[in-house]
Amino acid sequence: MWSNTLGDCFTVTTFGESHGPALGAVIDGVLPGIAIDISDIQAELNRRRPGGALASPRKEPDDIEILSGVFEGKTTGAPICLLLRNRDARPEDYEHLKDVFRPGHGDYTWQKKFGIRDWRGGGRLSGRETAARVGAGAVAKILLKSRGISIIGQVLQIGDIMANTDDSAVIEQNPVRCADPRAAARMQQAIEDARAAGDSLGGVVQVRCAGVPAGLGDPVFRKLDAALAHAMMSIGGVKAVEIGSGFDAAVMRGSQHNDPLTPEGFATNNAGGLLGGISSGQDIIVRLGVKPTASIGRPQQSIDTAGNAVNITVGGRHDPCVCPRLVPVAEAMAALALADALLAQEAVTQADDSLDSLRMELDRRDAELLAALGARFGVVRRIGALKGKSGGAIEDKNREAEVRQNWQELARHYGLAESLTDKLLSLILSTSKDEQGK
Repeated sequence: MWSNTLGDCFTVTTFGESHGPALGAVIDGVLPGIAIDISDIQAELNRRRPGGALASPRKEPDDIEILSGVFEGKTTGAPICLLLRNRDARPEDYEHLKDVFRPGHGDYTWQKKFGIRDWRGGGRLSGRETAARVGAGAVAKILLKSRGISIIGQVLQIGDIMANTDDSAVIEQNPVRCADPRAAARMQQAIEDARAAGDSLGGVVQVRCAGVPAGLGDPVFRKLDAALAHAMMSIGGVKAVEIGSGFDAAVMRGSQHNDPLTPEGFATNNAGGLLGGISSGQDIIVRLGVKPTASIGRPQQSIDTAGNAVNITVGGRHDPCVCPRLVPVAEAMAALALADALLAQEAVTQADDSLDSLRMELDRRDAELLAALGARFGVVRRIGALKGKSGGAIEDKNREAEVRQNWQELARHYGLAESLTDKLLSLILSTSKDEQGK
């Protein structure tokens, strides 16, 4: 129910808040025997780390700890838990905002959904959460590298300043991570000017995935386009995603947009490496439209939790433009989506099952089953609470008969023996009555 997990085969669950004790990620589905050098993960985190002239002055070392799943430098097949301890948290910076909704943030919507929120720098909604994604993405990158897949991100645009050249060698040599040195200097000045004015800037970030084999992804609802868009749109501040020619396709004719096939391969790449939701073998090119940072130094109009009009100044430590630090985050999300698609495809094309692989698959299915049961009993307890308030009876024979009929139909659909599902349902219903009776 709560959307903290990404992926089906290569799954990642992140946890933690901006000003809590720590944050991290649990990665499951990683194949055993993969060599993991912790310095490779640390290097990715160092790219995203705060600090520097154009970023938040918050000083977090982001020293990675691997708590499980890696033994003697190799993955064991067990879940990998990565931990990052917050060393420079300052929740007191947000004390004056605990009863106020910051414009452009998720404060108001989170309060409406959950009825409670962590006001310390946005809590779970803070950009700080992306450190966990980058750690998990670094593990995915290691897997992809072993298959010959590389991912390079860059800033294409800051405000109205656009890159005109593309030299990947200079991306990490300037603070805005732009492949055009001249444009990078102008971008840097624009960000500094915005910060001096108490304001912020947005921009465009691009990710290019090279070496992706043809055949990854699925048609219709599980397109690789959709998986990548989902991963990218889950990053805070990203308001648009385009693949290949993107929005420019709207003003092109089919004769211009179609990528001709030749014996040597595709002649162009307007599709951005994806056709029918499946990778074509060309580079996958994804661009992200990033909004200006919501936390700015200027006074802004808002309301407090009682609905009264207020004028606020956010304060705290924030990036005047998140695009440069978003580059490694976008790379990480692309890596997670591709790793998930890669493992799914390898499962499809695997010629022979091994006992170990089947047991791992069984473990994953058991985890899904238990998660579904946990969610079901959560609903059961909520129903019990409603019945307690209204004085309704715990036992409802008509509803029980309806549930049994639904289960019988589902059992036939999934090819399960009705005797098995009947016993299982009887146990669930009995336990549900006990839970509601409490």
